Amino acid sequence: MVQVKICGLMKQADIQAVNDAAADFAGFVFAPGRHQVSLTTALKLRAGLVPNIQTVGVFVNESIDEILAIYRAGAIDIAQLHGKSTPDEIKILHAAGLKVIQVFERQSIELNSRADYLMVDSGKGSGQILNWQNIPHVDRPLILAGGLTPININQAIQLVNPTVVDVSSGVETNGVKDPDKIMNFIKNVKEEIVL
Repeated sequence: MVQVKICGLMKQADIQAVNDAAADFAGFVFAPGRHQVSLTTALKLRAGLVPNIQTVGVFVNESIDEILAIYRAGAIDIAQLHGKSTPDEIKILHAAGLKVIQVFERQSIELNSRADYLMVDSGKGSGQILNWQNIPHVDRPLILAGGLTPININQAIQLVNPTVVDVSSGVETNGVKDPDKIMNFIKNVKEEIVL
């Protein structure tokens, strides 16, 4: 069964929508951008999450010390690393108890990465769709992101067969998380019928 990550959560209403729809992962963006949240906000939001939903912190070239401080504060279970991340950095995060998602944006996937998950994305929250046919099948946990919506998610899953699908702007209306779109997205993923 494909799992779902809803990213870019910023308000209590977003948390309620994710709880109601039974997402598997909730994403907090600590990198600069439209969805950025502070550690204080992330901790408040996490407190409202159903306990079995894992939290992911999104980072773009932040220092390992910053990531570990956010983890040790109790805000995240997993670090999602955009930008350059070295095997040594991933090793340090693992040693501290963090799981790691390494993101590959429009570039070839490093199959020897030490990360727990490999993510293919069209760009940090760009909302652009990747060419799903060009994504190689890998024998590792794979996360698909980039331009996913409740409408195209079934096709994406059938072509890529990812472990997890990740959505942010694809479940928003006028830049705000839409509970109905979140519910429909997760319903379409979980009820996905392989032809």
